[in-house]
Amino acid sequence: MDPTLLAQWQFGITTVYHYFFVPLTIGLTTMTALMQTLWFLNGQDVYKQMTKFWGKLMLINFAMGVVTGIVQEFQFGMNWSEYSRFVGDIFGAPLAIEALLAFFMESTFLGLWLFGWDRVSKRAHLASIWLVAIGSLLSSVWILIANAFMQNPVGYELRNGRAEMTDFLALLFNPSVQVAFPHVIGGAFTTAGFFVMGISAWHLLRKSHVDLFKRSFQLGAIVGLIAIGLTVLNGHEQARHMIASQPMKMAAAEGLYVTEDPASFSVLTIGDFEGNEVFSFRIPTLLSLLSYNQLTGVVRGMDDLQVEYEARFGPGDYRPPAFVVYWSFRAMVGSGFAMLGLAVVALVISLGDLTEKAGRWLALYPLAILLPYVANSTGWLMTEVGRSPWVVHGLMKIEDAVSPNVSGEAVLFTTIVFTLLYGALMAADLYLLRRFAATPELAFGPLDAHAAPDLPAPSLVGTD
Repeated sequence: MDPTLLAQWQFGITTVYHYFFVPLTIGLTTMTALMQTLWFLNGQDVYKQMTKFWGKLMLINFAMGVVTGIVQEFQFGMNWSEYSRFVGDIFGAPLAIEALLAFFMESTFLGLWLFGWDRVSKRAHLASIWLVAIGSLLSSVWILIANAFMQNPVGYELRNGRAEMTDFLALLFNPSVQVAFPHVIGGAFTTAGFFVMGISAWHLLRKSHVDLFKRSFQLGAIVGLIAIGLTVLNGHEQARHMIASQPMKMAAAEGLYVTEDPASFSVLTIGDFEGNEVFSFRIPTLLSLLSYNQLTGVVRGMDDLQVEYEARFGPGDYRPPAFVVYWSFRAMVGSGFAMLGLAVVALVISLGDLTEKAGRWLALYPLAILLPYVANSTGWLMTEVGRSPWVVHGLMKIEDAVSPNVSGEAVLFTTIVFTLLYGALMAADLYLLRRFAATPELAFGPLDAHAAPDLPAPSLVGTD
């Protein structure tokens, strides 16, 4: 059994599990803070009920994210000790700051928010949930700073067989962070927006707490549309950065084996792993336009880049698994544009007060909750698998990063244990989310058996 392959599978499985929880936590925390802000400003009870309902679901998701994230840290020492030795001076700094600053900030003020209802002033209680939201954003920044070094190493020198930090500011302002952070955060708010829309639509179809879920659906539509729109636009900037920093990943994402100028965009290509195409539908010049904002521009193919990398780094196969990267990219983009269309429809429904007449459309939104999870997971796969064979681009290969004294049997055993454990946690999370989402009274107490009372339009005048 190959310990390197098994270690990759283990890290991939645990990371995908963990990343199921992270985007929703980031986005839903901020949306909960927005709902509580509306309650603070106008004093309407419906916004307090919204805050408690969605806040309860956020708490469940937050707890699962913490539990599944702990294993990630240990794997660096267990399965990837050579990687830890090589980049520990750089990788450890943002991870330590994330734990000591962002995570402790989230945890502290989340506890204050959870247990502070009717015990602290409304102003202090509102501030606590906003500090949780800010902490979750800061946490993602530091994680992305660490990951960006793997994509685009900056601010370091090689000394004694290790990469040692020489410029902390270069690490902070890595161009990869500047394009990745808006994309990840946009994905997080998209996830939260569709989560809120999906559950709200489910209740609206059942005429349950109509006023509460009408307002929730509208807020989810606004947040979802803004977030997915900005995420799609930022994806363009990521493509431009990828051409400069990781051209092999872009070539794999497009199934491009031979260099083109101008380069065509692959809508659908079916072929083998050697670049022989059975069917291909490509749009001429579009890839050059996406890469350079002009109709001409060289996009190098995998075959030509392989020759260049062999001359630069020595013998070896520098092409990533094209099948995984190509189809992950299409799943991410396809899900993104589907969400864009659904978000537009949702905003039309909510602003036009058409929820009672849009039953067939509303029935799509509980299912659409899955779309951001597909986009987030496949986007992560494209980003990480597309870097192969590098664990740190241009500096360290995956095969050189694994722990030398860990057997394949040991990695297989822990992979099975982690997979079963994470599967049980996922089942528990889905059970709790479904139970609390289907029974709002568990979060905010009993209301009318059929619907929340109709309330007047929101007012900006409130009390503290």
